[in-house]
Amino acid sequence: MKRTLFFLIAALFLASNAHAIRIKDIASFEGVRENQLVGYGLVVGLNGSGDSDQASIHIQSVVNMLERMGITTNVGSIKLKNVAAVMVTATLPPFTKQGNQLDVTVSSLGDAKSIAGGTLIMTPLRGGDNQVYAVAQGSVLTNSFAFGGQAASAQKNHPTAGSIPNGALVERELPNVLAGKTTLRLNLHKADFTTAARIEAVINSKFSSTIATTTDPGSVILRIPENYANRTVDFVAALETLEVRPDNQAKVVLNERTGTIVMGENVRISTVAVSHGNLSLVIKETPQVSQPAPLSTGGKTVTVPRTEVKVTEESRRLMVMPEGASIGDVVRALNQLGVTPRDLIGIFQAIKASGALQADLSII
Repeated sequence: MKRTLFFLIAALFLASNAHAIRIKDIASFEGVRENQLVGYGLVVGLNGSGDSDQASIHIQSVVNMLERMGITTNVGSIKLKNVAAVMVTATLPPFTKQGNQLDVTVSSLGDAKSIAGGTLIMTPLRGGDNQVYAVAQGSVLTNSFAFGGQAASAQKNHPTAGSIPNGALVERELPNVLAGKTTLRLNLHKADFTTAARIEAVINSKFSSTIATTTDPGSVILRIPENYANRTVDFVAALETLEVRPDNQAKVVLNERTGTIVMGENVRISTVAVSHGNLSLVIKETPQVSQPAPLSTGGKTVTVPRTEVKVTEESRRLMVMPEGASIGDVVRALNQLGVTPRDLIGIFQAIKASGALQADLSII
């Protein structure tokens, strides 16, 4: 008896928390975010597939680079085919330290045919504040090729964009936004009144104190407890693993291009009757040639029109869906009508127009 009661309680607990999600997956702390980096550089060592002379930006860049190395040259006397001007982009994660490595993406800026097999020369990567946060250099990997002659060519994938795994070294660290803080702001990825209230309740219950307050549906203000003073990392670690069941708006998403339909579990439909049938009309023209009898006089060869019309209408039943029908009821009812995903799009649009669909209808 006790064993049975234990498993029953465990099953109820798991069922009640089946849709619970960690706070770290639905919210993030203010200031803890990624930062975009960008830089301009040169890829060298190309096998004649670099920028042409018409794209003179790479020539001027090479001249400037050589002058910084103490080599004086004339812009007009340089012709390059093995160099390509590129833009280099990377993402700087929060709390990244000096010496950490980042993946970078290299994209052609001029009219280069391919940057496969080239080497990126040391390129500073700057943030939005125009400060250098990383330096990139290395061999470009494109997983592609492009070859051709005067009459034929062959290409695989995209040869004018590639990547350099671990190709950038971090030179400047981002400020620590958590240091010395007594309050933190937790921003929800998707603002919702119910979800914010549930997060507040779960956090206050965990720490047995009113340390979380909500000012709007998009954020929760947290006061760091005294026993976690100067231990912000421990406080965040204890907080972000708490589980909350987020509340979502009832929504139906329709993609007319692919026929894809996605419906949330909160979608409800009022009492409505649905009948769906297809009317097919086929008109076929088969003109015939009429010729006069042999050796006749005054006859003419004419074309006689012949039109064949065929109308086909599918016979479908009228399906009534009761008020408060869930998403499962809707799908089962519509499947009984034998509708296809593309037919469902028209049906949901009609149900929404009738006012029976208690959900937001989004068409993409």
